[in-house]
Amino acid sequence: MADKDTPRNKAKTEASREDRLKAALKANLGRRKAQAKARTVQSDGNEEGEG
Repeated sequence: MADKDTPRNKAKTEASREDRLKAALKANLGRRKAQAKARTVQSDGNEEGEG
């Protein structure tokens, strides 16, 4: 039970949390870029079709 609060374990959990957050942020950024690109392509196609 005391092992839970040791600095070594705390540092390890913080590092794994950092890694998970980095991975989630990278995935989110990738999705957002893909959505923005799709919106740009879609809006470009609509303007040409209507004009």
